[in-house]
Amino acid sequence: MVKSYQPESLQEALHLKKEIPQLVPYAGGTDLMIKDEEETAFLFLNKLQELRQMKEDRRYLHIGAACTFTEMLASPLVPQLLKAALSQIAAPAIRNQATSGGNICNGSPKADSALIYYALDAVLKLVSADGERLVPINEFYLGRNKTCLRPEELLVEILVPRKNWSNFYYKKIGARKALAISRVAFAGVMEVREGRVINFAAAFGAVDNLILRPYNLEKKVLGKTLAEVKSIKPELLKQYAEVINPISGRISAQYRKKVCLNLLSDFVDVCGREEI
Repeated sequence: MVKSYQPESLQEALHLKKEIPQLVPYAGGTDLMIKDEEETAFLFLNKLQELRQMKEDRRYLHIGAACTFTEMLASPLVPQLLKAALSQIAAPAIRNQATSGGNICNGSPKADSALIYYALDAVLKLVSADGERLVPINEFYLGRNKTCLRPEELLVEILVPRKNWSNFYYKKIGARKALAISRVAFAGVMEVREGRVINFAAAFGAVDNLILRPYNLEKKVLGKTLAEVKSIKPELLKQYAEVINPISGRISAQYRKKVCLNLLSDFVDVCGREEI
């Protein structure tokens, strides 16, 4: 028999999660609906206004974990890079229900919004009845479908640092134009100030058990002029080729690797044209 609980406040939800840790959080439910778990007990969060807000402060854009993709697409606060990915997720009916909180907590390396949050250096606010903690998204994932979220915790907010995210690159490779699961996805950001790169991020989704973002290679670009970045591109691609080792599945590892390197090369060319 399926049991369900619908708290009227976040505090009530956290107390329920503490008393019954096995409760499965449910906001949009677009992924949960395809699972066959007859004995699952659900914790409905879609009515909690505390999880449906978007706001800014001096450091972060705060995105409530239960904000739908449609609401995020309509918000002037949301970076265009994130909107580029959200606009390609599933179809409008699903985007009306689906949330970033659910997309992140599934622990899938193919999660479209999670890839963007990697590139945007997002931090996750995890809350329980006993306290809260802030976890960088790259530390949240422990493996395929595994996260550091504790049984009594809920993901409440995604915090996106307020930076200049306007010079970005995003591509999703799928079997069709809509309702497609990523075969390979790529998100990149390059911020240039006074002629030199001050922020460089390149993240790859659907290639391994975790979203891949080689931070040590990004450091090689920081501080360089755009001309210098172009000059080291062959060596940079060679170094990325050494750390990109995709898994095989319906799509071969060789195909995924070639696509990753092609997308990275195009990102450097496109976003390295001029200072933004």
